[in-house]
Amino acid sequence: MVEHYYSPKPAVPRREREIRCILRGREYLFVTDSGVFSKSRIDPGTELLIEAMTISPSDIVLDLGCGYGPIGIVAAGLAGNGRVYLVDVNERACELARGNIERNGVMNAEVRCGEGFSAVNGIVFDAILSNPPIRAGKAVVYGMVEEAAEHLRPGGRLWMVARTKQGARSLRVRIEEIFGNAREVEKGGGYRVICAEK
Repeated sequence: MVEHYYSPKPAVPRREREIRCILRGREYLFVTDSGVFSKSRIDPGTELLIEAMTISPSDIVLDLGCGYGPIGIVAAGLAGNGRVYLVDVNERACELARGNIERNGVMNAEVRCGEGFSAVNGIVFDAILSNPPIRAGKAVVYGMVEEAAEHLRPGGRLWMVARTKQGARSLRVRIEEIFGNAREVEKGGGYRVICAEK
């Protein structure tokens, strides 16, 4: 069986590396590893979502499928009086995200390892952010959209990014079916950022 970055326990040998980058005008240091999504650089879709997302200072935020943590860690900087939860099924990614939270001096974020929303049961969010695992298939990604609607407070927002050639348009249609609205807030480099409000 082929192993994916959304496997719970990656078996591929570890090979850590550091990434330094500027996101939203601030420098960040991330440690990545084999067996996680976009291990050698910040994925262009992730970067586009980070630059496009609107987070208020007191927001309660979920980074769904956090990988090694860039989206959630930047969101925590924007939600200085709020709280950010980073969730991933990949245990190695969760370990890296915890280290990256500390490495970047983030005090208002925590990582929870688990399958989707099961890791944050009972929490209602102002914003849910995701660069979803498109390769896991539409059933998985559309399921994330449906559950997101149940875990957002009224007025809360879902932010997702996808490649134009890997179903961004059909994802937008599905988001609109669930939320009754969906707008493309940014595009570039073959990616589109979609936002919907509950």
